[in-house]
Amino acid sequence: QVHLVESGGGSVQAGGSLRLSCAASGRTFSNYAMGWFRQAPGKEREFVAVISWSGGTTYYADSVKGRFTISRDNAKNTLSLEMNSLQPEDTAVYYCAAQTDTGEYGYWGQGTQVTVSS
Repeated sequence: QVHLVESGGGSVQAGGSLRLSCAASGRTFSNYAMGWFRQAPGKEREFVAVISWSGGTTYYADSVKGRFTISRDNAKNTLSLEMNSLQPEDTAVYYCAAQTDTGEYGYWGQGTQVTVSS
């Protein structure tokens, strides 16, 4: 089992920045690829970014590429998402998730709200 807790959400104006963190506990954090997802009101949850277990490979949704940066610190069991040039369409609840041995995202945090005003 992996227990995930997100933090760092809040309200910012368009063009601002936020840094989300996800603290992991339980099974060895460094064994898993980790991802960020988000869900806006009335919409389905969507993929934002993923990082490999070592941190050496990352992949982003086109909508956030060049603005968001995913990173991890395996020594501190922490996953981060640096978000710059935020836009109102980035408003959502953001979730961190860990992949299981099957490659599916089997562990999820409770989410943190990000609100961007114009």
